[in-house]
Amino acid sequence: MKRAYPLSKVYSLLEPGPVVMVSTALKGRNNIMTMSWHTMIDFNPPLVGCVISDRNHTFGIVKKTRECVINIPTLEIAKKAVACGNVSGAKVDKFREFGLTPEKASIVKASLIKECYASLECELADARMAGKYNFFIQGAEGLGRYFKEEPRDHTPPRRRGLYRSRQDSKVQVPDRIPNLRFPDFSRVGRRPRIKFLQFPH
Repeated sequence: MKRAYPLSKVYSLLEPGPVVMVSTALKGRNNIMTMSWHTMIDFNPPLVGCVISDRNHTFGIVKKTRECVINIPTLEIAKKAVACGNVSGAKVDKFREFGLTPEKASIVKASLIKECYASLECELADARMAGKYNFFIQGAEGLGRYFKEEPRDHTPPRRRGLYRSRQDSKVQVPDRIPNLRFPDFSRVGRRPRIKFLQFPH
């Protein structure tokens, strides 16, 4: 029998995942934002829709610079991804604070995250819905795409329950990460990759 489900938790049923790390830069200062509310828009040209709250430091940076890098983490740095999502880049250098390594991108000024499995340079394609819905459409056509040597386990973490409400401005970073769930692809074989992230080894 089905039971009532709290409206405040319905979002967790529709999480698009996987968790990614969006890096930006403004006036020589790097920043990272952890993001799971994103979706594919188109393959040709490659477009990715991203929800970035106007309460986040990254929102203003993306509007000003019109660029970012979408980095895909592995399970090995899942705890660092969670930590990056629970502090403001306006006050903390997240690369230094959480032991992440910035690498120079080929086109955009934002840095790649060396520890991530793959990185996709993006330029802002459409911000018309940013004011009302905090929704940015990022384009990746003609920009750099980087793909590391395949790690032992490149399954990216998924988001569940790591919710920051408007009333709760602080979320504690747990010693363990019980709220991250990792999909089991063992029954379907190798996890398919997004078309425009199929880079040569």
